[in-house]
Amino acid sequence: MSILNTPFNTPYNSAPFSKIKTADFLPAFKLAIQNSKKNIEDITSNTEVPNFKNTVEALEFSSLILERISNLFFNLNAAETNQAIQKIAQQVSPLLTAFSNDISLNKALFKRIKYVYKQKEKINLSVEQNTLLEKKYKSFVRNGANLKSSDQSKLREIDKELSSLRLTFGEHLLSETNRFRLEIEDRSDLEGLPENCIETAKILAKKEGKRGWLFTLDYPSYVPFMTYAKNRALRKKMALAFGKKGFQNDAFDNQLLLLKIVKLRHQRARLLGYKTHADYVLEERMAKSPETVLSFLEDFKSKAMPAARREFSELSKFAKELDGIETLQKWDSAYYSEKLKKRYFDIDDNLLKPYFELENVLQGAFKIAEKLFQIKFIKTNDIETYHSDVVVYKVSDLEGEFVALFYADFFPRPGKRAGAWMTSFKPQYRVDGVEERPHVSIVCNFTKPTKNQPSLLTFSELTTLFHEFGHALHGMLAKTNYPSLSGTNVPWDFVELPSQFMENWCYEKQALQLFAVHYKNSELIPMKWIEKIKAAAQFQQGMQTLRQLSFGLLDMSWHAQDPNGIKNVKTHENSAFGNTQLFPDIMENCISTAFTHIFQGGYSSGYYGYKWAEVLEADAFAYFKTKQLFDPKVASNLQKHILSQGGTENPEVLYKRFRGKSASNKALLERAGLV
Repeated sequence: MSILNTPFNTPYNSAPFSKIKTADFLPAFKLAIQNSKKNIEDITSNTEVPNFKNTVEALEFSSLILERISNLFFNLNAAETNQAIQKIAQQVSPLLTAFSNDISLNKALFKRIKYVYKQKEKINLSVEQNTLLEKKYKSFVRNGANLKSSDQSKLREIDKELSSLRLTFGEHLLSETNRFRLEIEDRSDLEGLPENCIETAKILAKKEGKRGWLFTLDYPSYVPFMTYAKNRALRKKMALAFGKKGFQNDAFDNQLLLLKIVKLRHQRARLLGYKTHADYVLEERMAKSPETVLSFLEDFKSKAMPAARREFSELSKFAKELDGIETLQKWDSAYYSEKLKKRYFDIDDNLLKPYFELENVLQGAFKIAEKLFQIKFIKTNDIETYHSDVVVYKVSDLEGEFVALFYADFFPRPGKRAGAWMTSFKPQYRVDGVEERPHVSIVCNFTKPTKNQPSLLTFSELTTLFHEFGHALHGMLAKTNYPSLSGTNVPWDFVELPSQFMENWCYEKQALQLFAVHYKNSELIPMKWIEKIKAAAQFQQGMQTLRQLSFGLLDMSWHAQDPNGIKNVKTHENSAFGNTQLFPDIMENCISTAFTHIFQGGYSSGYYGYKWAEVLEADAFAYFKTKQLFDPKVASNLQKHILSQGGTENPEVLYKRFRGKSASNKALLERAGLV
């Protein structure tokens, strides 16, 4: 038996990564599935009358070991993958899909769940228990329990294929990212780039046995290059490479995969009685329907469009005035926006970065969490990690009671996908009277320290760290009974509330004073700069808002209609963007083929959720601003009614309980300068 199939004899039952071999995973998955099936059989063969404990609760805890193995494996597949892990992922995914279907389509199990569900008005359930029962019952119905046998077989085949397609989609993008390199040998081609960026590129070139400097499509390399490199031709080369990931008609092309995914999702939704995939997904979200989402996006678009067009015109004139650029292109956007921002506010990332040293920023996030939620973070070397870059912190309350383990993985590497995310190795729950506390991780891709300089963050990276830390707090502060309702297991248009809420602290003097000190001399960031940061927060908000909305509209265009008539990915994408496009189209580029959120992750029909949650968090932070910024009562209510509750109740109810009313978009529109 693999170590993965037994409780870990480690501090806090943490993952013993050094003892886990890649080859262990496949047999461990198979055994865990087998044992979980046995647990399901025990439920269905129980001769007692079905009740909440012997059926609903028993089902909830029937696959804890399998879920733990899955958490470990798929987190490694995202943060520390290799060909062996990817191969296992392709083998395991169909097994997990089949097992999930085995549960959803188990007639005897559904019969027991249905019996308890029909009795729910007669039995005394807590709010959380009632939510769990509702979710379990709906899960069966929404996954084919009421279908005839032939349609259930079709559903199994669809789910199996979708599982494999999503994995391949992501693998293609990782391969695309890793294979591109911009080699520079002429020092003059580096004009405009910050010295730390140049130094990092030099180190990478040396590491790969190249002369000069090497730039990649990883964000810490790509974003600074696009923001500061004066050489327009090279910015174009980088932009085209970034934009054509999955769109090159080669072995890593995602066009056919994408079309298969959307068509299978639609087929699945129709099989289950829904008009479209979006109708299926949104039934369980705050928005409830595609019509509500589209109305929401169009309303915001109407408010953002005038500002966006005004800002684009201004940026175009500025680029022409500065460098004679006749037609502003996408590879010009970041470069001239940064220069224009500096003209307006006399501030840029190169001025700010020395004050945002990664370790100081992280400690600042910890201090803010302590002030708000009375928790402490202590670095520990007693917990194993999957890579030397990863650092672990023990989280406890102010009385010393253990709260969570927090893993921080901040630097890019070949086996790690791009972007930033929060994940969990182990959720919070209670079983047999024993509380299990969560093990939470945030994964980012920041510039790695060099011999001469620590890791320094751009302001955007600063907000990224706080964003993911907000998700982590949602996971760490969970206080529920059931793992499927714990932490971030909430509707996806609600899940971004804690993360986007935490970004607000990056703009506040009281918060910045806690960590924004120069890495060389520990001098506090000048207060006049803080005011400029706040003023600059509204810079090009129209363009940024329009861009975000366009992604939401693109997502809905793929999922809120019958996609079978779509033959060409690029043509469809251009049509979906409609009048939201400000820059000239680039024929060689396509966003959809690299849109991991909706084609690999869980945001299909849900990308609008970022803006939806932004309305909630802006309203929530406005509430803080009416009090003291670190008001203990308001923070306690946020923790009590939202962060600790997970998905135990309707999110609208939870928000009203915290805020005393429904959220208004007024605070967001005012903050963005769109009213």
